[in-house]
Amino acid sequence: MADGYLTTHVLDTAQGRPAAGMRIALYRLDDETRMPLADAVTNADGRTDAPILPRQDFAIGTYELVFEVGAYLDGLGAPGPRFLTHVPVRFGIDDPDAHYHVPLLVSPFGYSTYRGS
Repeated sequence: MADGYLTTHVLDTAQGRPAAGMRIALYRLDDETRMPLADAVTNADGRTDAPILPRQDFAIGTYELVFEVGAYLDGLGAPGPRFLTHVPVRFGIDDPDAHYHVPLLVSPFGYSTYRGS
């Protein structure tokens, strides 16, 4: 059994705080076919309550996290129209024993991500 797992953390850089209540979907890609694996919502700290992809489901492959930024901003009452609605982050997992952390720094007009620790 693999020991790896996948987590995320979303920070709202325009508000200077965690992005609480943002919906996130996880997909596994097989060629260009997207297979849904999980849905989660960020908590008050901008994290999910459990790993998005737990150890028992961890496998080598290509994945995509889709962050629903537009709905999050709508919930804040931020003025529109939306420049960002959905932020897809496509990445590969090649070490089934590693922890993959994919943070998202987001504002109404841009975002940044990286492989965290």
